[in-house]
Amino acid sequence: MAYSAASKARQILETNDRYIAGGVFSLNRKIDPMRVFAQARGAHIWDADGNRYIDYHAAFAPYFLGHADPDVDRAVVEAVRTCSSLFGAGTTPWEAELAELLVTCVPTMESVQVTNTGSEAAALALRLARAATGRDGVVLMQGGYNGWEDDVAFNLMDPAERQTPGPDGNLPLHPISAGIPESVQRHIRVVQFNDLAAAERQLQSREVAAVLLEPILQNIGIVKPEPSYLEGLRRLCNEHGTLLIFDEIKTGFRHALGGYQSLCGVTPDLSTFGKAVANGYPLGVIGGKREIMEHFDHPDPRRRALIAGTYNGHPVPVAAAIATLKKLRSREQEIYGHTDRLGQELKQGLRTLFAERDYPVTVARQGSAFVVYFMDHAPKDWLDIARNNDMERDVEYRRRLIDHGIFHFPVASKQGSISFAHTWVDVEQTIEATAKVLDEIG
Repeated sequence: MAYSAASKARQILETNDRYIAGGVFSLNRKIDPMRVFAQARGAHIWDADGNRYIDYHAAFAPYFLGHADPDVDRAVVEAVRTCSSLFGAGTTPWEAELAELLVTCVPTMESVQVTNTGSEAAALALRLARAATGRDGVVLMQGGYNGWEDDVAFNLMDPAERQTPGPDGNLPLHPISAGIPESVQRHIRVVQFNDLAAAERQLQSREVAAVLLEPILQNIGIVKPEPSYLEGLRRLCNEHGTLLIFDEIKTGFRHALGGYQSLCGVTPDLSTFGKAVANGYPLGVIGGKREIMEHFDHPDPRRRALIAGTYNGHPVPVAAAIATLKKLRSREQEIYGHTDRLGQELKQGLRTLFAERDYPVTVARQGSAFVVYFMDHAPKDWLDIARNNDMERDVEYRRRLIDHGIFHFPVASKQGSISFAHTWVDVEQTIEATAKVLDEIG
């Protein structure tokens, strides 16, 4: 459903095209058909013409408590009233409170630092790993997304024919952006998720500073680690003097208060968090073992990793993060229990609908995160999805759901996110709308 020529949204889009390079302030948000959103509350969003949608995109997943959570917003308003100023020198009481909360919630982090975004946190994690190891190499996962910074902007969602590994298991590098120097590319290796042998071949050179990965590949839906995969990476990193970094920007605080690492039982050397940590307010976190984190203030300047940022620790997003973590901690069983039950109910409802129509799909889920793959098995990596997921049917399904008031990001294999604000009624309406969509697409 495209906007009519007379709609308010169409007028806004035309203005954007005149004044914004690319038409939107983050090109990752450019979708087809384009939408102009103007309001959000709880589990729902409204476009500029007043159409309401049940939101399962959640702005790429930060809104675990729901849009405009009253407890979080109340803390933000109070921060604005009392002190929303940047001092640019010294510290504040709120920095101490947030740091203590983070370390309490995620015990594998012995100390932390705060940034404004998850991309910044990932970039700093690699800088820190290089400072600590004296190495430059980085191993990434095909299909994973770890931010926009040069060192990680490779091999996002390549076609299957571009994923033929070399003899060492290293995949051909495909930058996702122009402007990345070739000198950066010399230090980057990419392997398929769940391919422990390929990762091992990269580490044998002893030139790799870090293996950086989402412990569940949630940039491409829900691709779970196979049994012993994460444990195997931990062992290999120990053997070869390489740091293991978990990118928990999406998985952190959505799947468990201690991050996905608390569920899988594997302790990384460093972790990055974002999105759900402040329920949608801009804040990123890097944390880990104290002896590594201390390189941010190492007594030897030659080994010191710079972390700086005028807006790091701004009182407003810090207040949001404190309120979010306090709520998750005090109501942990209620919040995670509710979202998990809704996830299970939605998964079962979708599976029943597709089975009745003899659709070969797989509904993958981890807690409140889910995805429908148009293939007959749960994927083990991005190559599996690229070869077997019916991308055209996937996108058509998503676009038609939007027409029926159910908003999923209209790109194949993208994760859906349930929030604490979703209700059983939302799930029932989603299943009803899905039935109509399946009847339409045949």
